[in-house]
Amino acid sequence: MNRLAALAYGCVCYAFAMLVILYSIAFVGGFAPRSVDAGGMASGTAAAIVIDLVLLGIFAVQHSVMARPAFKRWWAQFVPPVVERSTFVLMSALALTLLFWQWRPIGGTLWTTGQPWAGLLTAVFWIGWATVLVSTFLINHFDLFGLAQVWSAWRGSKPGPMAFRTPFFYKVVRHPIYLGFLLAFWAAPVMSWGHALFAAAASGYILVGIWLEERDLVEVFGDAYRDYRRRVSMLIPLPPRRG
Repeated sequence: MNRLAALAYGCVCYAFAMLVILYSIAFVGGFAPRSVDAGGMASGTAAAIVIDLVLLGIFAVQHSVMARPAFKRWWAQFVPPVVERSTFVLMSALALTLLFWQWRPIGGTLWTTGQPWAGLLTAVFWIGWATVLVSTFLINHFDLFGLAQVWSAWRGSKPGPMAFRTPFFYKVVRHPIYLGFLLAFWAAPVMSWGHALFAAAASGYILVGIWLEERDLVEVFGDAYRDYRRRVSMLIPLPPRRG
């Protein structure tokens, strides 16, 4: 693939993904025109639940299947390796765009909080998103979103081998990105039934995703990751176990 075309493609995919992530914050937080609680097409409760679960399932299947090494090996027959990650990022962003577009809000309230709890939950919401962002940079933000690969190709070099590192948050929790998402999804001063469905389904997917991801990490890093998994908590920040 032409190096300039690969770089341009990777940059476009990255920019689109960043816009979708920004909209995700507004969607979950309820301050976008079309959010988890407002602006969607009207549907009966049963139909809304089915449609919303299908939309969440589309993202979960796409994100999980395309991230697996076996799929990547098959996919390499059709997509140049240099843009494989960018294509994964693009497909994930498109799956989320479909979810935002077709999401059906579900009325009713699971809980409502007043001050000071409302302010505390709002703070936790933003802490969750900040944790996600910071954690991506701790491991390699640009590699995660495909820019490092196309940039290396543009320069005529190859990305360095994957290194097993546990910086900052990763010393006390194995999956700080997922922890940040969980905080952001559940920290709602007003929790509607539709928001609760979104948060519960996303939480279930995160647990499945962790299981799949850790299986791959053990295959890549072997005993180093097994030891890390034994010492460091999965999602609850705790001091690492010794020995």
